[in-house]
Amino acid sequence: MTRSFTIETFAAVPPEDLFAISLDIDQHVASMAQSQERAVGGVTAGPIGLGETVTWRARHFGIWFTLTSRITALDAPRRFVDEQVRGPFRIFHHEHVFVAEGTGTRMTDTITLASPIFGAIVEPLILVPYLRRLIAQRNRALVAAFG
Repeated sequence: MTRSFTIETFAAVPPEDLFAISLDIDQHVASMAQSQERAVGGVTAGPIGLGETVTWRARHFGIWFTLTSRITALDAPRRFVDEQVRGPFRIFHHEHVFVAEGTGTRMTDTITLASPIFGAIVEPLILVPYLRRLIAQRNRALVAAFG
């Protein structure tokens, strides 16, 4: 079954700054220290661009996972999309949208996923809440990087 959820985050920085840091592999790794996530293939440092891939290795639920994502859409500094091309999900589509709002930027993450592992009961009760927390944690770390 396919599931979607959205998370909104506000940062008191211009859209182009939040957009740029969101595409930075080093910043992503720093924001995911809790899961020991690291880039092990493709673009492994600095910014990632349209059509480029990154392979991540991370520990979630006590299990090591490897996932390769590609940037499939990029409209700087308004929007980009990353999608799993290889990994544990049947579908993993992550849209990032950046809108200037007052003195900063509203970043909206919309994740659409389907898992071959978890069933109709486990996905909404465990997987989606876990990913919601993970993305919120990542976003807090990105915002904190601005000081």
